[in-house]
Amino acid sequence: VLVQAYAPFLTLTRKTTSIPLGVLMTHHEVVIIGSGPAGLTAAIYAARADLAPLVIEGEPSSTSDQPGGQLMLTTDVENYPGFPDGVLGPQLMADMRSQAARFGAELVTLKVSRVDFSVNPFAMWIGDPDAPLPTYTADSVIVSTGARSVMLGLEAEQRLIGHGLSTCATCDGFFFRDQEIAVVGGGDSALEEAGFLTKFASKVTLVHRRDALRASKIMQQRAFDNPKIEFAWNTAVVDVVGDTKVEALALRDTVSGEERSLPVSGVFIAIGHRPNTDLFVGQLDMDDAGYLITGSDRSTTNIEGVFACGDVQDHTYRQAITAAGSGCMAAIDAERWLESRTD
Repeated sequence: VLVQAYAPFLTLTRKTTSIPLGVLMTHHEVVIIGSGPAGLTAAIYAARADLAPLVIEGEPSSTSDQPGGQLMLTTDVENYPGFPDGVLGPQLMADMRSQAARFGAELVTLKVSRVDFSVNPFAMWIGDPDAPLPTYTADSVIVSTGARSVMLGLEAEQRLIGHGLSTCATCDGFFFRDQEIAVVGGGDSALEEAGFLTKFASKVTLVHRRDALRASKIMQQRAFDNPKIEFAWNTAVVDVVGDTKVEALALRDTVSGEERSLPVSGVFIAIGHRPNTDLFVGQLDMDDAGYLITGSDRSTTNIEGVFACGDVQDHTYRQAITAAGSGCMAAIDAERWLESRTD
């Protein structure tokens, strides 16, 4: 359906701002921004509700907007229900994508460069964010742009992620039973990951750039009391060694400058996460860390008709299954909201 076709019947009143209609742009009842487990689950539910959603997947070249989300960077996924023998992350996302398309979702491999949620219908730009007119408009929008792990910036990280290098102990800890591994970081998340990994690993070395941890006192004490956790103080990771799998860490003492090698078969990067919310600054409410704020037990944001799901609003669980569940919630919330406007 083209906005041009029914422009005379649309009234733009939100915050007294309007989009000039009468030009070629595509309008949808639901637009989903992002295509990880949350976005594709939302697409499946919205498509089955006969809403013909448009999914703007993101671009493969974008580290912060990877089509398919973080599972595209993983290998075996063994904790997603329904796959007793596990499933490859990219395969799981490809199957979700095919399922959404089967029910009528339209998917485009593009990246949103600008949004305007102050107008009705909502407006989204592809390409030039300063273009006078948007590329897409929508009655409702579901934001599922996810979050990304903060990395060390080493070339080896891209090569070895999923091959001994991970950012999720809950996801991958099981694979390191009776092995010596390392966790990089010094905050609560790093200590939580290290503690969890001691259930499987024979030894966990916590690598930290400083001589004191940033984590809460209770988390520090738990780590100090755990006989399987050792500490590499004042230590920076220079490189992750290994061609096809992690074999060791190249380390440098931040005080003396001395370099050494730490043989490990796995390394978990736990120096933080960053939600992909730059696009929505000044329009959607966020917490101090940049995560979108949604209603209690709902996917609603501060703007009526805009919903959020997945890791972009979840800094607690960050699992594919919880993201998928919240995507279901967002689609149902959007469907009910759209229905309420026609009552």
